[in-house]
Amino acid sequence: MTPAMTPASLEFIGTATTLLRLGPFTLLTDPNFLHRGQRAYLGKGLVTKRLTEPSRQPSDLPDLHAVLLSHLHGDHFDRIARRELDRDLPVLTTPAASRKLGTWGFAGAHGMSTWESVELEEAGMRLRVTSVPGTHAPRVARHVLPPVMGSVLELDDGTGGPPFRLYVTGDTLFRPWLREVVDRTGPLDAAVVHLGGTRVLGLLVTMDGDQGADLVQLLAPGVTVPVHHDDYTVFRSPRSDFLEACRSRGLGTQVRTVERGGVVDLRPTYGAG
Repeated sequence: MTPAMTPASLEFIGTATTLLRLGPFTLLTDPNFLHRGQRAYLGKGLVTKRLTEPSRQPSDLPDLHAVLLSHLHGDHFDRIARRELDRDLPVLTTPAASRKLGTWGFAGAHGMSTWESVELEEAGMRLRVTSVPGTHAPRVARHVLPPVMGSVLELDDGTGGPPFRLYVTGDTLFRPWLREVVDRTGPLDAAVVHLGGTRVLGLLVTMDGDQGADLVQLLAPGVTVPVHHDDYTVFRSPRSDFLEACRSRGLGTQVRTVERGGVVDLRPTYGAG
């Protein structure tokens, strides 16, 4: 198969929780299964209430190859995930999150330094996961929020062609130095962008619509899927802000929206605008 033919899809569970199906691999991202009305704890006495219902619970999940965790916040790894996920599953995350997960008994937690890669193999294909940089808060507030990582996933189908390359931003703010993601790993077939315009103590700590469009403009992925935009009270910038910002700039990416429980194809339709 060529990268354009190899299956690559995202099932949206809610918040930043997705099932990524890339060839024979299935990965769960940022597992958050709290129900509508429950509160997520963000640390330092900060809490936020869930406004939506996730489409799955841990008991509904398929067999997984790994969990991809951008950082350890209660809206990305909650008490339900802690109680019910298989503790032997590989959890690819930041070193800080890995240390904490280890104290909770998650033997498969692996802390990745920036630009470190981990490879998975299945059915003659290889999936390389690379930790890429991100920043969750302005410098004055970095002591309040945990370190965060983005991830680039490269699926090599074994035919010798170019890999399918997917970027999952994690809860980063836009910074021009994120250009290094494509400079170091190569052009992106798709990107999953964490939005929401989250505000904590009055400070913006995740991308709003304009910053999300800035990132798309900077990195030019073939397909962009926005997530993490309407699930919690701390989210202040709805998905419509991002869609309007992309439209007004005439960005060439194929923006594909998906509702909770829905599935979206991550493969670009070449020649489409």
